[in-house]
Amino acid sequence: MKLSQLILGSSSVARKNILNEMGFEFQVMTADIDERSIRREDPDELVMLLAEAKADAIMSRMNISDYQKEGDQPTLLITSDIVVVHEGIIREKPSSKEEARQFLKGYSGGHVSTVGGVVVTNLTTGKKLGSLDKAEVGSSDSVMGLSKDLANKLIHEALLA
Repeated sequence: MKLSQLILGSSSVARKNILNEMGFEFQVMTADIDERSIRREDPDELVMLLAEAKADAIMSRMNISDYQKEGDQPTLLITSDIVVVHEGIIREKPSSKEEARQFLKGYSGGHVSTVGGVVVTNLTTGKKLGSLDKAEVGSSDSVMGLSKDLANKLIHEALLA
C-alpha cells in the first residue's frame, strides 16, 4: 500500500534529517507536552509512554475524520523519544549547555546506552504500532533518536494495519 502523507511529531533537527535521509517527504507537527511531567523508573516504559503521549497530544488537535475517508491512502504519524542510560540512571535531554557538559564528562569510563521508543500511528485506520530501539554502540540514526531500520519496519507494518 502506498503512503499518502507522513507527519513527523517532533521539532528535532536530527529526526528531520533522518527522515530526509530515508527519502521521505513529511510535514512537522509538535506535541507541545511537558515531557518532564511524565515519569517512569524504567527507561523502556518512559520512552514508549512519551512517544505515545506525543502522538495523543498531536491527534487531539487534529480532525481525525479527515484522514479516515474510505479509499484514502494512509496518513501516518511518527513520534519518538530517546533517553541515555548511564550506570543505570536515566538521562534525558540536558536542560542547559552546562548540564550537557556534565553529562558528557560523566559518561567517560562508564557504561552508556540509549533507549529509543518509536510509535507510528495510522491515522486512517487508528492503529498504533510501537517498538523500542536499544543501542550500546549504535548507528548514528539510532543514537540521534530515530532508528531508520525500526522506523521503516513500523511504517511498513502501519501501512498494512
